[in-house]
Amino acid sequence: MNFDLNSHKFQLILTAVAASATTYGILSALNAHTRRQLRKQLDRDIEESLNRSTDADRANNFFEGDVTPLSSNGPSVPPSRDPHEFPDHIVREQLARVYSFFGEEGMRKVRAGRVAIVGCGGVGSWAAVMLARSGVEYIRLIDFDQVTLSSLNRHATAMQADVGTPKVHCIARTLRKISRNIEVDCRTDLWRLDDFGGELLEGVDWVVDAIDNISTKVELLKYCHDNDIKVFSSMGAGTKCDPTRIQIADISNTVYDPLARSVRRRLRLLGVTSGIPVVYSTEVPGEVKLLPLPEEEFAKGSVKELGAFDDFRVRILPVLGPLPAIFGLNVASWVLCELAGKPIQNPLPVKGRKKLWERLYRDLLHREEKATGQTINKLPFDEDDAGFIFDDLHRGRSTVPPYNIPARPALARWDSTQPLSLENTIVLEYGEADRHYKECFGEDAKKPEQVWGEETSKVVERRAEEVKRVREWIF
Repeated sequence: MNFDLNSHKFQLILTAVAASATTYGILSALNAHTRRQLRKQLDRDIEESLNRSTDADRANNFFEGDVTPLSSNGPSVPPSRDPHEFPDHIVREQLARVYSFFGEEGMRKVRAGRVAIVGCGGVGSWAAVMLARSGVEYIRLIDFDQVTLSSLNRHATAMQADVGTPKVHCIARTLRKISRNIEVDCRTDLWRLDDFGGELLEGVDWVVDAIDNISTKVELLKYCHDNDIKVFSSMGAGTKCDPTRIQIADISNTVYDPLARSVRRRLRLLGVTSGIPVVYSTEVPGEVKLLPLPEEEFAKGSVKELGAFDDFRVRILPVLGPLPAIFGLNVASWVLCELAGKPIQNPLPVKGRKKLWERLYRDLLHREEKATGQTINKLPFDEDDAGFIFDDLHRGRSTVPPYNIPARPALARWDSTQPLSLENTIVLEYGEADRHYKECFGEDAKKPEQVWGEETSKVVERRAEEVKRVREWIF
């Protein structure tokens, strides 16, 4: 195809292309200039806002705003907002990613939300930091305790220089560095219902329970439940290391968390059976022991409860730092979504394993009925225990070497001469379970090691020892 470069038509096309390119270049330059001007203006606004507060002002803001001791007549008056807060357009720039997630109306609710965090240790501190980073502009911190060297492995804001200072003040300092618009209300006190506990929770939309003492935790949850105060509770992060086992569920659906079990039972006795969301771990503690306790503590009485105040009995649990942090992040995510009006729908329950556990339980019940020739209404353990046997004790694999993952798993009683128990239950392929009951039960029954070998027998013995250790923690 030939083009006549001197033709009128070609000249028009060339002129149009040149004009378009020029226009595009001008618009691009204008946009770039506008962005640079906006960035410069933003930098000037931030610098001016910071310069309005002298070093002395900041010191006064910290000490006067943080140190709010309780008077003899009840809680102290909450501190006022920082007078040098940022303009709204700067705040919106800082929270741009959260605005894009929740939208205008959702973020309006988040920024207007009022959250009280009871317990400002490893879990509570991380929850506070992420709530502040996500736009919550009122946080009430309630904790009597001080920062110790041993808490530095899990606390979100504490440094070595903070040792000996109240945890609430340590967190407040960091929150005010994150957001100039946040109002941090510090209450250096132990939450107790008979010591103005109700007043400490007045005017908040959500309460975060990060207490590790069972009695106080139950008292707080009961009070919130009875007074229609929304509360999210953290269960035990100590002695755990597997982040994939962390779950969010209603308190009534928790399994294999010693703290959750105790809290659930005590709440049930007080008439509270459900309606409290919690974060907990299904992980069963392994080779982990309580840290040593002085003999004088044992002489005082029971030391089973976790605590650190006056009449509390102390048991010191080993803690891997990342786990309380993950618990706290779960707490913050749940509360933020609730505040924004976009709640987390149907949190995945225990990895969707409940139906499998129920099937394993029913199948074992039928095998036991057939083997004993008797009608059995229930086994010595429940469906959750069946899940523990399969998922935790035998790692989802057959007890028989080479320990394959069963395509259709089944549970079976190992030794027919011994009663059914956690220690005396093994995992087999469905067909292997049929063979086991056929050859190891009845008049001409063989010993199980004759059928499956000595190595399998040793595995069963090792698993029985694990059950004993688990019982010390859970039962």
